[in-house]
Amino acid sequence: MIIWLSLLMTLLFGQSDQLSVEEIIVAMDNNLNAKSRIMKSKMIVKGRRSTRTIESKNWVVGANKAFTEYLSPPREAGTKMLKLDDKLWTYSPQTDRVIQISGHMLRQSVMGSDMSYNDMMEDRPIQDLYNATLEGSVNMNGRKHWILYLEAKIDGLSYPKRRSWIDVEYLLPMKEELYAKSGKLLKTAAMDGVKKIQDRWFPSRFLYKDELKRNSKGTEWVIEDISFDMNIPSNRFTKAMLRK
Repeated sequence: MIIWLSLLMTLLFGQSDQLSVEEIIVAMDNNLNAKSRIMKSKMIVKGRRSTRTIESKNWVVGANKAFTEYLSPPREAGTKMLKLDDKLWTYSPQTDRVIQISGHMLRQSVMGSDMSYNDMMEDRPIQDLYNATLEGSVNMNGRKHWILYLEAKIDGLSYPKRRSWIDVEYLLPMKEELYAKSGKLLKTAAMDGVKKIQDRWFPSRFLYKDELKRNSKGTEWVIEDISFDMNIPSNRFTKAMLRK
């Protein structure tokens, strides 16, 4: 019995460690994406002289609908963002104006962070955006990772090329390098604090660094609470909700 169990475990481990590139991408997308999610988080923007913490609540349905309300600090409280397909609007209580963010404005920083509006817009599954090839594997922090190189299969992506280090067990991109079409490094990203949430592995902390931003110390995004596959009323994703 002991020998049989040992052989079974070896077989199972061998199968999980030999996924195709397509299976790795699908598993990663399944972990990171859901039919819907509701989340509370805080974004810690590390500047050269000071650090700012911005708290928000976020409602998301699929890859095409997202609503964000900023809760603190007082200067940012009440600011809201609505994403519908490829359109993005923001509302500022200070000016009581709704503004559509488009064109070159999408490359601008969100709240002074290392994340752009484009980063928030491109929330679609990786399998829809990139072709991937396996470059090899490496051990990081005592854990095995596959190295995937991804090239855009559609036009207009902020990062036409990227390299991802995928944890073999978690099937999450624990480290990423994001490149321009020319191959120039634009941003780096990482995640940690992975835990099991509703039958999926999900990180509790993301780290972003704009490699073109002088004196940037990076932005930390901490997930304080998240629930997947929740029912969210459709009126949440309307322009009328920006002023409520």
